[in-house]
Amino acid sequence: MELFNGGRASLKNVPELLAGEFRARVIDACNGEGRLVNLFGDRLDDGSVRLYAVIGFDEEASLEVFSTRLPADSPRYESLAKDLVQAHAFEREIAEQWAVVPDGHPWPKPLRYHSNYRGAADIWPDISRQVIPGVYPFYAVGGDEVHEVGVGPVHAGIIEPGHFRFQCHGEEILHLEIQLGYQHRGIEPMLRGVDVQRGAFLSEAIAGDTALGHSTAFCEVVESLAGCVIPPRAQAIRAVALELERLANHTGDLGAMGMDTGFLPTSAYFGRMRGDYLNFLLALTGNRFGKGLCRPGGVVFDIEPAMADDFCRKLKQCRREFEDVSELLFSRPSVLARFEGVGVLSMDDAKKFGVVGPAARASHLERDVRINYASGMWQFHHIPLSVSATGDVHARALVKKQEALRSLDFLLKVLPTLPKGGIFVPPGPMQPGMLALSLVEGWRGEIMHAGITDDRGVFTRYKVKDPSFHNWHALALAMRGGEISDFPLCNKSFNLSYCGHDL
Repeated sequence: MELFNGGRASLKNVPELLAGEFRARVIDACNGEGRLVNLFGDRLDDGSVRLYAVIGFDEEASLEVFSTRLPADSPRYESLAKDLVQAHAFEREIAEQWAVVPDGHPWPKPLRYHSNYRGAADIWPDISRQVIPGVYPFYAVGGDEVHEVGVGPVHAGIIEPGHFRFQCHGEEILHLEIQLGYQHRGIEPMLRGVDVQRGAFLSEAIAGDTALGHSTAFCEVVESLAGCVIPPRAQAIRAVALELERLANHTGDLGAMGMDTGFLPTSAYFGRMRGDYLNFLLALTGNRFGKGLCRPGGVVFDIEPAMADDFCRKLKQCRREFEDVSELLFSRPSVLARFEGVGVLSMDDAKKFGVVGPAARASHLERDVRINYASGMWQFHHIPLSVSATGDVHARALVKKQEALRSLDFLLKVLPTLPKGGIFVPPGPMQPGMLALSLVEGWRGEIMHAGITDDRGVFTRYKVKDPSFHNWHALALAMRGGEISDFPLCNKSFNLSYCGHDL
């Protein structure tokens, strides 16, 4: 079944294939022009588990959705990850959530510390589903001169918990394994049966620095299921807020990368500029992270002409300052020596593991929801794609710089010409027995939300995919063969979310 971004379909119309056909279809599509955008499960009333695959065809701007059903007495199937690496994390998640066994999975380990939704005891051989934090089967490299370096899960400052286990030969990293899930909050189960207004609050807490990206996706799912078309002005204000969120985080990342090279002037300048962008959101919403703006049916706060004029005046100054500080960062030999050739992620590996966002574009994968799956304001305002080719820290920094400048250009173009009209239309009840999908290009990359309603029109399953879900393994790959002292800089060039992964 073909859907487009923001589309919905009756569950009865979603094709249900035999497990073997399902597997073959996913692999064939991803070996062709498609990629695995999402793979998730849902338990049905009879105890069986229905798996849904969402395949994205970027050049066609279309999503193919199909499913298979695994019986309650034997919920197992032949692993996709054996032949399709980008499925490995999805299958590990499905195994721990629904007690489903992907036979032959090449990396049978849990993603998070929690009991599965069905209450079964063991899925992977010799690995309890009640995994004890700190007791985890890390991959180990043998040899007398090989040593391990463990970092975390407790980190300095306010960083969230995550464990990094390095296998090193001297300074060289032979292998890095990243274990997350220490603060698993159960966001997805909380969204089942939730009132849509409370659901909007929960969506803002999925990843705090991406409150606007995730709340926009949640609202679009609800609006699709309710058949609600929000006013053009509300679409424009959401797009403005999303680009302000992108600006704040990309600017902060560039400052942090300057810090990790020991180049403090740009760290200080970019840090202050990040605060300026957060203050725009504060002026618009009363919250520096934009919480409270997006609600099903539109937005809560309007941008009056005087505010739009004030924003444009300040953003022009911000653009001049951003260009000056960027030139300072990207022209220093000492900075370039630390950026170039460090943390290389090849285009082949990025494609193989389904990487998204700036990390993918830095490896010359042309993936951007605003372009490939344009919806809302992006159907009428084109934003150029920012790509690089080297896949290193320099490329990721350059992509973030380019995207920030293009976000500024977008804001200066849109703010003076916001559509007239209202900003909110009360959504009606959600339709029963439906599936709806929403894709949003958050500042880290592709966010996807999928909502399934029961016969009462209430969420019986809600699936969240943060871009970090794709990209954490890419960080581990980028460190292979590098020096352990380069890890902080490389890590910051990805700047992935712990809580967005842990859910």
